[in-house]
Amino acid sequence: MEEKVVLSPKQKARQINLDNNIYGSMVEIGAGQEVAREFFRAGSASGTIAKTMSAYDKAFSDAIYGKEEDSRYVCESRLENMLDHEYDLLEERLNRTDFPKRKYFTFADTIATVNYDKSIKGHGWIGVRFQRDANEKPNDVIIHVNLHDQDSPLQKRTIGILGTNLLHACFYNNKPKEILNKLYENLSRSSLDIDMVKFRGPDFKDVDNRLLSLTLVKEGMTDSVIFTPDGVNHQPSDIVYKKNILTIRGSFRPVTKVNIDMLENGLKKFTDNPKVDKDNIQVIFEITLSNLKADGEVDEQDFLDRVDILCSLGYTVMISNFRKYYKVIEYLSQFSSARMGLIIGVDNLIEMFEEKYYRNLNGGIMEAFGIIFTRDIKIYLYPFKPSDNSEFLNSDNIPIHPRVKALYEYLYSNKRVEDLDYNKDVLGIFSRKVLQLLKDNKQGEWEDMVPEGVDEIIKEKCLFGYNCEIN
Repeated sequence: MEEKVVLSPKQKARQINLDNNIYGSMVEIGAGQEVAREFFRAGSASGTIAKTMSAYDKAFSDAIYGKEEDSRYVCESRLENMLDHEYDLLEERLNRTDFPKRKYFTFADTIATVNYDKSIKGHGWIGVRFQRDANEKPNDVIIHVNLHDQDSPLQKRTIGILGTNLLHACFYNNKPKEILNKLYENLSRSSLDIDMVKFRGPDFKDVDNRLLSLTLVKEGMTDSVIFTPDGVNHQPSDIVYKKNILTIRGSFRPVTKVNIDMLENGLKKFTDNPKVDKDNIQVIFEITLSNLKADGEVDEQDFLDRVDILCSLGYTVMISNFRKYYKVIEYLSQFSSARMGLIIGVDNLIEMFEEKYYRNLNGGIMEAFGIIFTRDIKIYLYPFKPSDNSEFLNSDNIPIHPRVKALYEYLYSNKRVEDLDYNKDVLGIFSRKVLQLLKDNKQGEWEDMVPEGVDEIIKEKCLFGYNCEIN
């Protein structure tokens, strides 16, 4: 087996510098001109770099790139404006007649590193607009990165390496997934995560950015990705920042009327809470990576099907690596300190109190619930009736193991757990039952168990094992 050779940042920069057909500009805001520095230190940059610039002063930056509507500087729209402006200048000012094979590029980033007292974490947007062929329109690759090193110099070093990796990968790798994997070369996974990626242009016309977002989670590049109802992937903080977040978790394979009943009743309770601003609510349907796996592997088409259906119903979808609920709460708390809500079923709440799930924590279940207790979270409990002859379960009689019963009673007595109203006509609907009926082609038996229009989508696209050939 041939050993994989990983080029150093200096080697990557020099390879680009020595390529007479690659030529462009580098513009960086914040964190110094770390990427440009890599190319100048590598040598022979004069044949590659048309200009570098850092419009560090906000007023000067606005004068060049225009003001952002939200007055932010470390944001996607600022990066887009930088790429547009600088690439247009290349086309306008450089004569292609003398260099007909020259491929233009613009590298841009806008970065905020960690501040002195660590109250602001480092993050930023990085993008490349580049040509693979001098006669074609350019492509874009845009990413959002979160920086985890604890001091600014280390974060700046990370940006220098990451930007070099990105530019090199864009020119010397053809497949988007290969480009993503190249980003972490010479970098520790603990130093950064990438939670948004966007590929576009003539060379990426067949690329589905939703699948690339899924790759970010699968490969451990980030913990979660978010899709809005239009099916577009976004940086998570852009969607949930300072919001009253209401989350419902499930496999949604397929989404059923009981899922919608849970949400509608949960949303009503959540909205009625005096600590919730009804105009600032963000509802999230969360699917864990483990719920996407079939036979041990993630079924990408199945993933797209579930996202498409939920988005068609007008919902925002989050795909995460969080198997445990406390991790979801901890993650979302990074973006908002406002009151949050978690809609779960009785069986899921019972699972939350099973000690075996917390053996990897030094503090065990107490450490996990310490996170829950210290966040402004409300748990909305949907009742459960396993069968017609079984007992109706809610917050009053939920079977919690005696050893951890006191933890539950603490939540209950402090009104962190609240029972939801329910529609008795849909209470007995279970996704696994719907799925089995669907696969068995039991026409007329499952259609009424899913939200209006979902049955038509399933039949039209032959989703979840529905056999279109028989019907």
